[in-house]
Order: sequence, then structure tokens, then C-alpha cells
Amino acid sequence: MPRIPVHSMDTAPEQTRPALEKLQKKMGKLLNIHAEMAHSPVVLAAYTGMQDAIATHGSFDAATREAIALTVGAVDHCDYCQAAHTLGGKAAGLGEEQMVAIRGGRAAGDDKLDALLDVVREAAGRTGEVEDRTWKQAVDAGWSEAELTEAFAHLAVNLFTNYFNHYVRTDLDVPRAPAVS
Repeated sequence: MPRIPVHSMDTAPEQTRPALEKLQKKMGKLLNIHAEMAHSPVVLAAYTGMQDAIATHGSFDAATREAIALTVGAVDHCDYCQAAHTLGGKAAGLGEEQMVAIRGGRAAGDDKLDALLDVVREAAGRTGEVEDRTWKQAVDAGWSEAELTEAFAHLAVNLFTNYFNHYVRTDLDVPRAPAVS
């Protein structure tokens, strides 16, 4: 059960409505996570600011972004984000088996992507620490210093949403992600 109520567009604080309208249009509906973030304009602004920075300056394609989100959501045991990003992953062209493998910490069938996800998985699970060997494997797989640096922004926004969902106990309002075997 959520710790704070889910706002509607009518009940959300006036200051958060423009951001909520934009998110509702982008997602096709007002998601519970966004409607709960609306309780605090600073929380919603921090989230949308990170998302806007990634959209404006990021270089990763949608499939890579969703794979990172699935990886971090699995490390953080965030059912909400794993479910939401399974939908996003499907829209970005990731297959269900591939997404289950990513969430399970297994190879996704793309050596370059797998090397990046290993970096992200370690960073998420070890408070930012990544073994030199893991970092070198990503560089050897073809990831540039700029891309490995950018991965941190994706890690950060996903940690933000994962922790927020745990913090307020967001109810799932999208289909549950398939089980990881």
C-alpha cells in the first residue's frame, strides 16, 4: 500500500501540473510514480531535470537506455521499474527473453551491450564502485570514455526512481514484468 496518495491532474499541486501533463502525454497516461512525485515540486523537478538532460545530451539509443534501466531495477529489486521498463524495452525493440536475461544478470546476446550492463550492474550494487577488470572489458568492447561517463547519468536517474518507489511504496499500475528464472 502506498505511503502517499496518488494525485490526479485535478488534485496535483498547481506547480507540478505542467510537468505532469508532459509526462502524461509522453507515457499515454499519468503513472502512479509521477503522480506521487507531484506531492513535492522539487522531487518532480529533479526527476524531469535528469530526464530532460538525458534526452537533450544523451547518445544512447532507446534499447540501451531501457537495458540500463532494467539492469538497475533488478539490482535494486524495484518491481515497479522492472515492469515499466519492460514495456519501454519492448517498445525499443528488446525481446522478452533478452529482457529477462538482463534482469537476471545474464548475457543478453550482445557482447558490447553486455559489457556496459556489467559496469552498470556493478556500480548499482556496489555504491558506484566498478572493478578495473569490468571497466576494461567495456572499453575493450568498444565503449568510449564519454559513453561510460554518460552511463552514470542513466544509473543515477534509475537509482532515483527505484529508491523513490521503495520509499513511498508505489503501487504497480502497469503489467508486471515476467518472472526471472
